[in-house]
Amino acid sequence: MKTLMANSETVERKWYVVDATNKTLGRLASQVASILKGKHKPTYTPHVDTGDHVIILNAEKIKLTGNKLQDKKYYRHSGYTGGMKVKTAGEILSSARPERVLKLAIWGMIPHNRLGRQMIKKLRVYAGSEHSHHAQKPESLDL
Repeated sequence: MKTLMANSETVERKWYVVDATNKTLGRLASQVASILKGKHKPTYTPHVDTGDHVIILNAEKIKLTGNKLQDKKYYRHSGYTGGMKVKTAGEILSSARPERVLKLAIWGMIPHNRLGRQMIKKLRVYAGSEHSHHAQKPESLDL
């Protein structure tokens, strides 16, 4: 019996829709990252992007446990001296783009290389319950 090694021509991709309402940030992010990698499939191959597309709705209603709304910090740097910008998770969730918190959590759980950049392109995160992305028959996931 031969070992199956998937390649880009043999991968079949599905579309999943996930509702993030009252879901814990880290638990949801790890499950979505696993789907983006393709680890839920029997044809998973580490060096090939075998994952599926994921649409996440209601990212603004994600739940953080403990004091993370005030204590969890996100850092950015402009590259200039004194250019450090710091925001808490609560500030980002109440801003114009609350989906950033979920996208950054998922990005931290996939490889940081060419393959990971290819995987993250299959993720669409929307703050509200409406999305403008039209997929062929997306399946609803209850994670």
